[in-house]
Amino acid sequence: MKAAVLIEPGKPLQIEQLQISKPGPHEVLIRTVACGLCHSDLHFIEGTYPHALPAVPGHEAAGIVEAIGSEVRTVKVGDAVVTCLSAFCGHCEFCVTGRMALCLGAETRRAPGAESRLSRGDGSPVAQMLNLSAFAEMMLIHEHACTAINPEMPLDRASVIGCAVTTGAGTIFNACKLTPGETVAVVGCGGVGLAAINAAKIAGAGMIIAADPMPEKRNLAIKLGATHTVDALAPDAAAQILEITKGGVDYAVEAVGRPASGELAVKSLRRGGTATILGMMPLGHSVGLSAMDLLSGKKLQGAIMGMNHFPVDMPRLVDFYMRGLLDLDSIIAERIPLERINEGFETMKSGASARSVIVFDS
Repeated sequence: MKAAVLIEPGKPLQIEQLQISKPGPHEVLIRTVACGLCHSDLHFIEGTYPHALPAVPGHEAAGIVEAIGSEVRTVKVGDAVVTCLSAFCGHCEFCVTGRMALCLGAETRRAPGAESRLSRGDGSPVAQMLNLSAFAEMMLIHEHACTAINPEMPLDRASVIGCAVTTGAGTIFNACKLTPGETVAVVGCGGVGLAAINAAKIAGAGMIIAADPMPEKRNLAIKLGATHTVDALAPDAAAQILEITKGGVDYAVEAVGRPASGELAVKSLRRGGTATILGMMPLGHSVGLSAMDLLSGKKLQGAIMGMNHFPVDMPRLVDFYMRGLLDLDSIIAERIPLERINEGFETMKSGASARSVIVFDS
């Protein structure tokens, strides 16, 4: 199969022909139909976050099940599926207490010493990234890293549910548990931020403020449901949000991974408000609350992958799209072939557009 391989941090991905293993008892072989380009991939490509190399990145995907292992019970051949990097084992403390997104998922990977799921023609292993390695024509994954969806769902739109929408919308629905009428600020209007804005609209937020330095993204945020916009780099951005809301927001969501964005999220809170950090900050950076923030009842939290319960959440998000509530069409800026993947990441770096999606040949 054809795949985009990260060989060295900071260098373009290389298109190679790789070998893919056969499904083990709990594994699923999927023909990849579409895969979104996520900023999280860029962190690994640029070397900001370390990973064993060579590796195939990509984790925001949808496809069709081609084969299943002997013990697979959750999907069948021919199913349309969305994949999710937060693969879960199903029986650890996190899973059985309903925090599946926190599962470390060791049992969803092949055991050390076992045949690699991916390899080059000479037999040398290629590392699988984030349980998926979706920048490839095929994926071999654990059954608990995918879920079946409505077969009528267009798979290019379904792919962005796998990360951006699950993370952004899941944060609103699962981590914030927003009550209709409460106010929200979203800092960073890429795919994750736009999904959070759209979800806040679905949940009935009274006021949704989008903060981003790019006018194009602020306009897109209004289309997705924002009631107000602010230039995130304006020196008085926090003051503007406090003025618009007459005291601050109930929930502030940081969705870009910049230290200054985390600071803006915290400064935008009202008394008793909660800031949620979604972006992948520099590894050594800390986000904090002042003593006065704490005395004001403010809270700070992370929400990995929107604290999803993806076998339940993803079919519901698909249903939201099919009913016209979730706007995935506006989140996708372009569709490109795998051969243009490096161009897609250059487009991402410019910051002016939303999601690029790789569409594989049928």
